[in-house]
Amino acid sequence: MIESERLILRKMTQDDFEAVAEMLRDADVMYAWEHTFDDDGIRAWIDRQMARYEKDGTAYLLAEEKQTGRAVGQIGVLREEINSEPVWGIGYILNRKDWGKGYATEGAKVCVEYAFSVLHAGRVVCDIRPANTASIQVAKRLGMHQEGEFIKHYNGKDMLHAIYVMRREQWISRDRK
Repeated sequence: MIESERLILRKMTQDDFEAVAEMLRDADVMYAWEHTFDDDGIRAWIDRQMARYEKDGTAYLLAEEKQTGRAVGQIGVLREEINSEPVWGIGYILNRKDWGKGYATEGAKVCVEYAFSVLHAGRVVCDIRPANTASIQVAKRLGMHQEGEFIKHYNGKDMLHAIYVMRREQWISRDRK
């Protein structure tokens, strides 16, 4: 479990099906993925996150408001591969009704902290579709900068992604200011 000022990020289980479904069924939320998920796909998504907790120690976490316990999204540290290189990534998927409230930036910030302080990552990345300007703004608010692009093969498609990076030294010097 990871906490920020307003959020608790915790491992999800199949008991969180409805909360996760609200995000993964919404075409506006999932536009960068170019598809939504059906019930079987949602169950498989949750199973994949649970398997990643076991294998990597982390994955997408359910982000809940501390005051209400209501799920606002999924935010987490993800073990990913970019151009055949293993990297620690930060991912965030927010409910549409929770866009513009700063939850993605707040949750992603504590995930970056976790990656550097607990996982001892040398750098963290966000791989973002170039048209996903809201996610790019989150990466920039974190202090990340673009370091190239790559093609991600997902769901039978080749999808261009921009690579935003934060190095450990940047994070440490940023905290000292």
